[in-house]
Amino acid sequence: MITRRRLIKLSAASILAPAVMARAAHAQAWPDRPIHMIVPIAAGGPTDTNARIVADQMSKTVGQQVVVDNKSGAGTNIGNAFVAHAEPDGYTILYGTSSLSANGALYRALDYNPTTDLAPVSLVAKFPFFMFVPNSSPAKTVAEFIALAKEKPGKMIMGSPGTGSGPHLTELLFMQMAQIQMTHAPYRGAAPAFIDLIPGRIDCYFGSGELLTYSRSGQVRVLGSSGTKRSPAAPDVPPIADAVPGYEVESWQGVFVPAKTPGEIVQRMNAGVLKALADPALINKLAETAYTTTPSSPQDLGKFLQADTQKWTAIIKAADLKIN
Repeated sequence: MITRRRLIKLSAASILAPAVMARAAHAQAWPDRPIHMIVPIAAGGPTDTNARIVADQMSKTVGQQVVVDNKSGAGTNIGNAFVAHAEPDGYTILYGTSSLSANGALYRALDYNPTTDLAPVSLVAKFPFFMFVPNSSPAKTVAEFIALAKEKPGKMIMGSPGTGSGPHLTELLFMQMAQIQMTHAPYRGAAPAFIDLIPGRIDCYFGSGELLTYSRSGQVRVLGSSGTKRSPAAPDVPPIADAVPGYEVESWQGVFVPAKTPGEIVQRMNAGVLKALADPALINKLAETAYTTTPSSPQDLGKFLQADTQKWTAIIKAADLKIN
């Protein structure tokens, strides 16, 4: 005998079944059209360059073109939010940066949650920042720079590509741990900051390995690296930790999708990313600028993001740093 309750359940199941089957069929067919990789940074910088290298190789490993779209602004939040609110169908992905670890604590209000509105796919690379000074600086080592800053607290200028950016937070931790005070000068990107660093209009800048070309050509001096050991890309550059024990910053980049993307698509995308990151040419290209490819499972990226978020939340709170 079919009861009324049983009839309702059967009716509901008959309504849901086509939707479930449609989602399953969609996951099986993925990808059957181009994928858009959102880069939350302006075109032309190190993050954009790496994203295009990865996208090009992914196009080969997933069997569809991966198109890079730059949606920059608001400390990466415009691009991050665009993906967080996108259709979770596997066709809009985020080339995420370490800003995802900091923005929740840094901004007073976000229209997305970096840890719950985005699903991790895989880490792509980790990399240190390098500490650059103008050739006119009397400091030849990190220790000498710290001594110089202590002689005139607050008078030396440390530039960054923007308040709350990876380099800014790296500099902030350096100042905290070295117990020095400097004036922060935020710029609209790395290029204008470096233009002012070369003639000595600012006293220091922390940047990625792509900027090592300026020290190699003799335009600026590099004093140290934020990694725990010397980078193969710059073996003559010592870790800042030699002068500031315990200091370490390793920035990163990774691939994310909207949180409700089907697990099967996430796993297939992960396989495509991992296969792309195994390409020797890609590995060598990133290594030239001190990026180390670090493929991971979605679960490991999720755990990594959680730990990195805790680290930067504590640092940002200690500095009482907030952006409206």
